[in-house]
Amino acid sequence: MSLVHADNLPPQPWTDIFTDDTCIDRRKCHRTVPMKVLALGVGRTGTASLRKALERLGYVKTYHMMSASVENPPDCLMWHDALLAKYDGVGQFGRKEWDQLLGDCQAVCDWPACAFARELIEAYPNAKVILTTRDVDSWHASVLRTVWWRVTDPEHRLVSHFSWAASMYFPMLNKFFETFFRGDFPNKGKQVYLDHVAEVRSLVPSEQLLEYKISEGWGPLCEFLGEEIPDTPFPRGNDMADFYARCQKRNRRQMLNALLNAFTVGGTLLATGYAGMMVFKRFVK
Repeated sequence: MSLVHADNLPPQPWTDIFTDDTCIDRRKCHRTVPMKVLALGVGRTGTASLRKALERLGYVKTYHMMSASVENPPDCLMWHDALLAKYDGVGQFGRKEWDQLLGDCQAVCDWPACAFARELIEAYPNAKVILTTRDVDSWHASVLRTVWWRVTDPEHRLVSHFSWAASMYFPMLNKFFETFFRGDFPNKGKQVYLDHVAEVRSLVPSEQLLEYKISEGWGPLCEFLGEEIPDTPFPRGNDMADFYARCQKRNRRQMLNALLNAFTVGGTLLATGYAGMMVFKRFVK
């Protein structure tokens, strides 16, 4: 499925009542808080837990793939523009665009941000850099069973033809895997991971870089950031069971949005269809 550019954001159907997506046009945004942390490890290295940890430490909004996939899907259009600029030489994506996309964030982690390690470090030279790592074999196996499954999920592909949100997220996710993982994640993913770790190390002086395993908890993270250790356990999140359940639930809700939209005739919702859907909504939450 082709993807429109960010300057052609499609309006969100008013029938999207089964999901809580927002429709913020980032092209109209700007930086409101300083960028303080660039966590540039690839996804499935504990980035969901790190997001929660940084927010627990008081950093205003940590950007994560879920910020685009399930929170504000129009972000996917800007990420797609960024991927086109980097890998295909189409258009430009510099500090102005990063401030539009990430302007309300003090930290960023996960993919697709990791694909732009060099660009983000150049855009925000005063931000501290964290590189989350994990055993490459267990990481590869985890991605195969989670995000790669999402990329290749036939149901997700089908939903993307009908859902406002999925029509933006699914193509961007595929574009990311095609480019960052050189078109063959199953066979090239491990080498890309190793190359990425080496690249981040080469971009940041060792004394300004925290190489971090999420299992290390609060200690190294707080010391590096100059923060006090919270009196709460280090957060955990986004394990495989949660990932499957969340993705399947989202597919179903997006299809319900599409079905409800199909009941719309001439922009006016059939009263009986609306009443039935509202009753059904109470039981799917």
